[in-house]
Amino acid sequence: QVHFVESGGGSVQAGGSLRLSCKASGATVSINAFGWYRQAPGKDREMVAASSTGSNPYYIESVKGRFTISRDTADDTMYLQMNNLKPEDTAVYYCKGYGVGGSSLNDWGQGTQVTVSA
Repeated sequence: QVHFVESGGGSVQAGGSLRLSCKASGATVSINAFGWYRQAPGKDREMVAASSTGSNPYYIESVKGRFTISRDTADDTMYLQMNNLKPEDTAVYYCKGYGVGGSSLNDWGQGTQVTVSA
């Protein structure tokens, strides 16, 4: 199994930027894909962005052009660069890894809080 620890959240004003990090440990060689998710108060958790080996990254429509997902394999860390943040981006952000075939590699962690003020 793989263990992920999210960090990098904070409070920013609208238009600001944050870079979230997701440090992986354990059987990191098994990570074939990973995704960033978020959950706002009173809402379901949703996938924000995803990256899979050999495929183009995926973004939900509301973050296209503002968020960038990436991975540093040498450091076993995944990132989510978030620019031009909006109040509706306020949520707890989580990362999740997947093996070949889409099997989940980790349980949900504590996430990292992102708060964007108008």
